Amino acid sequence: MNAQQLRQRWAGFAPRERALILAAAALVAIALAWWIALAPALATLRNADAQHRALDAQLLHMKRLQAQARAMQSQPRQNGDEALRQLEGAIRQQLGVSARYNIAGERVTVTLTNTPAPALAQWLTQVRTNARAIPGEARLARNPAGGWDGSLVLTLPAR
Repeated sequence: MNAQQLRQRWAGFAPRERALILAAAALVAIALAWWIALAPALATLRNADAQHRALDAQLLHMKRLQAQARAMQSQPRQNGDEALRQLEGAIRQQLGVSARYNIAGERVTVTLTNTPAPALAQWLTQVRTNARAIPGEARLARNPAGGWDGSLVLTLPAR
């Protein structure tokens, strides 16, 4: 249909039909404007406070990590032998018989068997801070008893 035919057809409608068609078209236009422009903006506005709180929490966490990294950088350099002593002490103290370790140069492979999660978390924090060991690889799996099995490969400072 071309424009001329549409005009003729439009003129053939009664005034009441034209009014209903215009009202329906206006309703469709308003609905489209709502779905395309207003609804997404209002959803964003509704979620803004929650997103702001989440971003604030993330920023606070990042600042804590930054402070921890600066504190670690400001510590005096540690030689490899001292780092190894710190690591061995932490394994005995925190993990006990649930861990075995193998030393190959600057790399230490720690094998875990049914290690409790709190002990593992505390141990990782301790060796990162005291021995300055850097975790390189982790192959851990939760066992049915609730502990952790697997291995961790750590890198110590050069000897």
